[in-house]
Amino acid sequence: MTMKHSLIEWDEGWNSIQKRMNKLNRVIEGLSETPFDAEDFMMLYTTIYNMCTQPPPHDYCQQLYDKYKETIEQHITLKGLPSLAEKHEEFMLQEFVKSWERHKVRVRRMSHCFFFLARHFIPSRSLTNLEEVGLNCFRELNLRARVAAFSLIDREREGERIDRGLLKNVMGIIVEIGTEKMDAYKEDIEAHLLKSTGEYYSCKASSWITEESYMDYMVKAELCLRRERNIVSHYLHSSSEKKLVEKVEHELFEPLANAFKQKVSLEVKALVQQAKDDASSNQDFNGAYGMQEHVLVRNILELHTKYLAFFSDCLIKNYIFHRALRDAFDLFWNGPVAGSLGAELLAAFCDNLLKNDGNEKLSDEAAEDTLEKVAKLVSYMRPKDLFIEFYKKRLIPRLLFDRSSNLEHEKSFVTNLKQKLGGTFLTSRIDKMVEDMTWTQDNKTSFSEYLHSNPNVNPGLDFTVTVLTTGLWPSYKPFNLNLPAEMKNCVEAFEGFYETKTKCRKLNWINSLGTCYINSNFESKTIELVVSSCQAALLLLFSDADRLSYSEIFTQLNLDHDDLVQTLYSLSYGKYKILLKEPNTKNISPNDSFEFNSKFTGRMKRIKIPHLPLYETKEVIKEVEKDRRYAIDAAITRIMKKQKVLDLQQLFVECVEKLGHIFKPDIKTLKQRIENLIDRDYLERDKVNHNIFKYLV
Repeated sequence: MTMKHSLIEWDEGWNSIQKRMNKLNRVIEGLSETPFDAEDFMMLYTTIYNMCTQPPPHDYCQQLYDKYKETIEQHITLKGLPSLAEKHEEFMLQEFVKSWERHKVRVRRMSHCFFFLARHFIPSRSLTNLEEVGLNCFRELNLRARVAAFSLIDREREGERIDRGLLKNVMGIIVEIGTEKMDAYKEDIEAHLLKSTGEYYSCKASSWITEESYMDYMVKAELCLRRERNIVSHYLHSSSEKKLVEKVEHELFEPLANAFKQKVSLEVKALVQQAKDDASSNQDFNGAYGMQEHVLVRNILELHTKYLAFFSDCLIKNYIFHRALRDAFDLFWNGPVAGSLGAELLAAFCDNLLKNDGNEKLSDEAAEDTLEKVAKLVSYMRPKDLFIEFYKKRLIPRLLFDRSSNLEHEKSFVTNLKQKLGGTFLTSRIDKMVEDMTWTQDNKTSFSEYLHSNPNVNPGLDFTVTVLTTGLWPSYKPFNLNLPAEMKNCVEAFEGFYETKTKCRKLNWINSLGTCYINSNFESKTIELVVSSCQAALLLLFSDADRLSYSEIFTQLNLDHDDLVQTLYSLSYGKYKILLKEPNTKNISPNDSFEFNSKFTGRMKRIKIPHLPLYETKEVIKEVEKDRRYAIDAAITRIMKKQKVLDLQQLFVECVEKLGHIFKPDIKTLKQRIENLIDRDYLERDKVNHNIFKYLV
């Protein structure tokens, strides 16, 4: 049996529905004395059902769906918003939580009454479901609650005690109202909180920067960071901690870092300017490293150490400040300073500390401490490769000519550099150079034992041999030198010993690097001359002759003309004139003759005859630029092999990221290397957009 109902007109039906929904709202608000019972529910449900199932044009599904939304919106507008507007901050949030609980009940009960719409009409029209419509309506209250919640957070930042449980509850509601929980959290809470936090701390920074000392500012900043982490732990999602901390660091530390950079930059500038003034006032200054340069580097070092300690004391080890500190010293690195590059001065400073005739004598502990400071300063340098190259050029004569005061200090400093620079290829070569010296020291005893157990091997002189690994050291020009008999005996003795150590390696003697100590009998006294192997071989010729022509010397030594001229020049026209030339002109020619200067005299018992310089600054810079080209080529190739296609700007950013810890490549050099790689068929330019490059397999 089917029961038929009379046709319900819209006004009649909606008035009936509205009457019962008003009762439902009063019950939910706690304003009704009579409950919304089963009879009320059935009457409301039945009326809605009948109005939805009537034949057209009296099926009111769409109108009822619209009225459902309108009813909830009106209630929020007429009841929800005014109830929040009457209260402030904490009390308003308490009302917000109550409103949300009532709203959830209202939406649930109304959705049951409008069940026919949810079951049949909404799916057929792909409309938003009733629960979601209810949530969307309540979102209008979100903004007010969010503003109040952030205001409460700011009060806690000022030191007030707040109801953290309430705040956590509010945050949970805002997330619950969202369509996707984490998306809602990020969009409705996190994004706005980060903006609010930025504004709060930007205001604080503007005030503190003018009112507080650096130390007090840093202490306050540290307390703020701790407080923000505490905020996250109590009523925010853990994923917000990193973003919130970074926002606080950015707002608090950026202005202080800029002020800090300016302050340190001025101090660096003053030190550099003082060095320039001293150099210009010193008429004897010739660009060489001297005491005033040593003082400059020492002051730069102490300045850098002071501000590093400042960070440590404040418990702040923030990359923003470290970047500011690095930028502040750019004036020193970019030079020229006192006639030299900053990297070269720092390398010379290390050389002065580590060589045995340096002008600053420190205890072992003080030397280690100073070198530790140098390593830290190097880690802040932009042109790290330039310093390493200058350092290597200074290291070589210390190691080869026995000028190092302490090999343990050399090893310790290289180890320190490896730790600070991450053990890059920059330090691998100098590390192995020092290892060669360690091998030499370790085998001195073995060689002595070899000579003792082989009495037939008698070199006749005290000597040591430094064995260098091919490929690690610079390629030195081999000298075709006829060694004196005394030196030949030494060479043969060591070769015999070396064969007992290894059968797989061959010794190639580099006579240009040898050092000899010769007792020279002058008329006034005997003086010990410290000379190179070539200089020694030449001087020994005068043991049996007072005077020799150029051609006689040339024949006996078998040196090339240029090498012989350099050697003769160092003994005839240098600071110490051990030989006299005839005729007495500035140039050396095959027609000249030489004699031993027996009347030479000097105040010291030992005189070191200068060698030719092992390097020039321009040569070092050229070598570094060459190495950089190789490094850029390798970086571009690795990046493009992985990415396949990149535009110029993206490629430049990735190259800087890869090479920035060693040096910062410039865009001009990058373009040149790209063109070179295109010519070598590693890359090709896009035919349409010439700023896009493709990797060729």
